[in-house]
Amino acid sequence: MDFELPAALRQLLTDLDQFIEDEIWPLQRQDDNERFFDHRREFARTDFEAGGTPRREWEELLREMFRRADRAGWLRYGLPKSVGGSDGSNLDMAVIREHLAAKGLGLHNDLQNESSVVGNFPFVHMFLAAGTPEQQSEFVEDMITGRKRVAFGLTEPDHGSDATWLETTAVPDGDGWILNGAKRFNSGLHSATHDVIFARTSGDGGDPRGITAFIVPTDTPGFSVDFHWWTFNMPTDHAEVTLTDVRVPATAVFGEVGNGLALAQHFVHENRIRQAASGVGAAQYCIDRSVAYARERRTFGRPLAERQAIQWPLVELQTEAELVRTLVRKTAWELDRTDHMLISDKVSMCNYRANRLVCDAADRAMQVHGGLGYTRHTPFEHIYRHHRRYRITEGAEEIQMRKIAGYLFGFAGPDKR
Repeated sequence: MDFELPAALRQLLTDLDQFIEDEIWPLQRQDDNERFFDHRREFARTDFEAGGTPRREWEELLREMFRRADRAGWLRYGLPKSVGGSDGSNLDMAVIREHLAAKGLGLHNDLQNESSVVGNFPFVHMFLAAGTPEQQSEFVEDMITGRKRVAFGLTEPDHGSDATWLETTAVPDGDGWILNGAKRFNSGLHSATHDVIFARTSGDGGDPRGITAFIVPTDTPGFSVDFHWWTFNMPTDHAEVTLTDVRVPATAVFGEVGNGLALAQHFVHENRIRQAASGVGAAQYCIDRSVAYARERRTFGRPLAERQAIQWPLVELQTEAELVRTLVRKTAWELDRTDHMLISDKVSMCNYRANRLVCDAADRAMQVHGGLGYTRHTPFEHIYRHHRRYRITEGAEEIQMRKIAGYLFGFAGPDKR
């Protein structure tokens, strides 16, 4: 791998910055939209009377950002040309996600919503890889433009990382299926039109085979969004869902019957490497801001930056950022060249180390900034609260380490013995 970014990618970042400067930051400053990003952000974004879900005005601002990014040709960059994209590679997307997160909080790349002027779209990749032609025609373009929103229903009240033990079931019923069960932290259900529900269709608890994904319209009788969990970072869109005799047609099956977890792995690998890249970028932002503040702030007659108690923790973080950045880019480069399951352990390495890094960097930034760092007038507490979730969601860091151990000792992966 060439560790110097290609000239074309460096130019792309320059052009992207210009677009953000010309189109996105003016929108952020317009009509007091800054309230969504400054110390008022949780209150401006959160509809407390509607269960803590996102306010309509906040999501409309995001939609306008998406529209501008799509018109300018940025939103679909990482998608295939067949759907209007530019065939951006995993390496491209990792570099871009890091670059945008390193700019700090802003409409160009909002952490909380995982929204960005360069869209992530893991579900689009899933539909293109595993959807039927009819499903692709129905969903792909509408997901990109926001006319449809598809949620991801894997986690359950009694099963998170142990997804092979999920208890939601689907049984054949004539020319369709009947689903019963419950889902937890089912994100996006305040506005989702459809939910991909993972349910056991054969086999026993613990079997990786026998789990099937179904595309379920959220207005189907028996599909109930019971409430939204209030989380560390507000607003929330993490719903508790109950499915009671929910009937779907055979055409609702997504991918192969009994092989739904392979589809789920496709989703998490797309997300994990890009979350890792964002984590490196946000960590670098915290480090850079801390260094700049320490150089300016004077205590006991001297710059704070001259004190080793300040220098050494930031040196450790900067070193870790360089190491994780290189691992993320190398792994993204490999994802462009090999089956993602062959290097699933490397994706897990990137993810759990980057998630720890950004939490440590945000915490250290709060400490370096002293009392100001603890206020919401600086962005570090928001960065910490957002990225702390990734040490749990889409595979807790313990599960990531378990995956790495499985590949390392030959219990799992291509060298399984």
